[in-house]
Amino acid sequence: MKKLKKGRKFGRVRKQRKALLKSLAVGLIEHGKIKTTLPKAKELRPYIERLVTYAKKGIKAGAGIRNTEVFLSKDASLKLAYKIAPKYAERKGGYTRIIKLPPRMRDAAKMAYIEFV
Repeated sequence: MKKLKKGRKFGRVRKQRKALLKSLAVGLIEHGKIKTTLPKAKELRPYIERLVTYAKKGIKAGAGIRNTEVFLSKDASLKLAYKIAPKYAERKGGYTRIIKLPPRMRDAAKMAYIEFV
C-alpha cells in the first residue's frame, strides 16, 4: 500500500526545495511579512517556527545562533536571535499567521501573506 510522504515537492529536486525554503525564511525574517503562494506559506510555517524555537532556547548560551546558522545566513540568524525571538519568550508556539488572498490573475494560483504574529 502506498503511503503519503510528508511535505510538498513543488516540482523541484531536494536541493532546490531546501534553497526555496531558506530564501523564503530569510525574506520573512528581513521583512516581517511576505506574499507567496498558499502551499509555499503552509510549508514555510513549520520551518520558520522551528527556527524561532531554536533561537528562543539558545539565546543565553549562544547555541541558538549556531543552530539557526545551519538553516539561515549569518545576518538573518542574528536578527532572528536578537530581535524576533525575544518577542516570543513567553509564547509556546504559533509565531506566524497566514492570511489568504484572492487568486493571482495570471495563473489563478492561491496566494497568501505569511507574517509574524
